[in-house]
Amino acid sequence: MELSVDFESSAQKNAGEYYKTAQKLEKKLAGLEKAMAALEDRYDGIERTIVAEKKKLVVRKEQKWYEKFNWFYTSEGFLVIGGRDAHQNELVNSRYFNEGDLFFHADIHGGSVTVLVEGEKAHKASKEEAAQFAGCHSSAWQSMLKGVDVYSLRRGQISKSTEKGSLGTGSFLMKGEREWYRSVKLELIAFVQDEMLNVVPSSTFGEKKGETNHVTIAQGEMKKSDAAKSVSKRLGFGELDLIMRMLPSGTFMVR
Repeated sequence: MELSVDFESSAQKNAGEYYKTAQKLEKKLAGLEKAMAALEDRYDGIERTIVAEKKKLVVRKEQKWYEKFNWFYTSEGFLVIGGRDAHQNELVNSRYFNEGDLFFHADIHGGSVTVLVEGEKAHKASKEEAAQFAGCHSSAWQSMLKGVDVYSLRRGQISKSTEKGSLGTGSFLMKGEREWYRSVKLELIAFVQDEMLNVVPSSTFGEKKGETNHVTIAQGEMKKSDAAKSVSKRLGFGELDLIMRMLPSGTFMVR
């Protein structure tokens, strides 16, 4: 720092000027220190936010083949898959619906083709859970129905062919007697297990409610994006897009 001396003024006057300059510099220094402290606090806050967000991010394992569909495992350990749209419904039926499996569909126009893998070996509980899953992923949710009837069929009862030719995308010919599940409840449970998001029928979750962090998802007034954010925050799971893909079409209440 350079200081100028006025030789025409007395030493006292020069000293006074130096003192005034020193006071101004002290004020500037105090202001700079305050600004630096504020910047450090802001940086620390940003760093804490980044660390917190990193903790929310899930290191995804290799995706299982069924994760491209709606899916869950029943309380007995049977896999259930369901199409998310008409094209996936076709894929589920043509590639993944085999002898010994059971086909579930809500008794309403617009719904997921849901398959209980090896369902003929399953007990009543798994069948009812698959039926509830099919009901939740149907237009009944968006229509705000309190419940919906669901039916199941075997592989030999489902066809794409008629006397007039093949049916269009998402349409199937069904024959024979159906097994019915009446007025299934439209309610799901979301939880994270082994770093994977699970969205299952409430009947599947059962006794785990007291021991596993979870949220209940029902029909309500929240937009899907807002519901996904709520689920993400409650479960500490950062993949919003995945949460949204695993929810039905419609509006929600998260509790």
